[in-house]
Amino acid sequence: MKFDPWSPEFVAHPYDVYAELRRERPVGFFEPTGQWLIARHADVNALLRDRRLGRSYLHTATHAEFGRPDDPEFQEPFWRVVRAGMLDVEPPVHTRLRRLVSKAFTPRMVEALRPKVAELAGGLVDRFAERGGGDLIAEVAEPLPVTVIAEMLGVPEADRHLLRPWSADICGMYELNPSVEAQHTAVRAAEEFSAYLVDLARHRRENPGDDLISALAQVADEGDRLTEEELVGTCVLLLNAGHEATVNTTGNGWWALFRNPAELERLRADHGLIPTAIEELLRWDTPLQMFERWVLEDITVGGVDIPRGSEVALLFGSANRDPEVFDDPDRLDLGRAENPHISFGAGIHFCLGAPLARIELAESFGALLRRAPKMELAAEPVWGPGYVIRGLEALHVRV
Repeated sequence: MKFDPWSPEFVAHPYDVYAELRRERPVGFFEPTGQWLIARHADVNALLRDRRLGRSYLHTATHAEFGRPDDPEFQEPFWRVVRAGMLDVEPPVHTRLRRLVSKAFTPRMVEALRPKVAELAGGLVDRFAERGGGDLIAEVAEPLPVTVIAEMLGVPEADRHLLRPWSADICGMYELNPSVEAQHTAVRAAEEFSAYLVDLARHRRENPGDDLISALAQVADEGDRLTEEELVGTCVLLLNAGHEATVNTTGNGWWALFRNPAELERLRADHGLIPTAIEELLRWDTPLQMFERWVLEDITVGGVDIPRGSEVALLFGSANRDPEVFDDPDRLDLGRAENPHISFGAGIHFCLGAPLARIELAESFGALLRRAPKMELAAEPVWGPGYVIRGLEALHVRV
């Protein structure tokens, strides 16, 4: 098998191909997407921190100067939203946006959310267990982080059912060479979500509450510190990043445990392993398999020259299985002490919500271990079609 992100077989198990890439071609050009694949942990980690690369190049050059076509006109509403969020901008704009939003994600404020997260996780798991099980992803993994980020943002409960579909549709644009249909779906979702957030922010500016949208709306009112587009882009990013990783880590993680029954029994016998188990599950089958960056200045990686204007594809899933960094990397070890995985990224774009994601995962896994201790797989799961953001379509279990 070769590197083929559109192949269901590869998506289901890319790790043998990654091992071959690390050995034979750790830095190589992938013609179908015009990207340089970077497979080794040391290179991925270094490039995440290298200021000669950026999530965007538009602060330094035009599309034409980078040899890229202009965006299709119909995509304009999508890019207007996405490029206003902090993930797709570079300093000094990134620095300003991250400073504003990080006030809601201080360690003290995030830890203060733990009782609420535990309450939500416990309620979801109780209802799930009473029904005798079902789809763990749809009934536990998805509602928990969506509810948490919705409450942080201040999205009314009656509207929260809209968030997950919007997020999933928007994230479809991040896949490699998305279909025209997926592109139009992402644009529509971005337009609808943007219009919703603009209305909500304007309402909160006049009637502020104790939530993040109210706080950001007040900042937007102060003039040039936060524009309405930046507010919308930031909220869209927080929704997408605030639950996609948690949902897929939960699904991928339980599927990993079912495939490694000795480790599952180890965890059932010792819930004190939950913190290291979460880190190991994030490493062993990370939801974010690839993170893309643009080369703003000529660089050399592993002896290979990569010119300005190129795009690199950092293979997180490969880096997390690198034997140069991890002992016996293909083995799931829930007690792994040294675990410098890069599932949350590194450098200035390190995931702002990582502490919150860890709390959500710990409380979710803990609730399931306590309240559904004999949970078992009911049907072999199927991987979703996405590769960049990789997760199961469903995970049916019996309690």
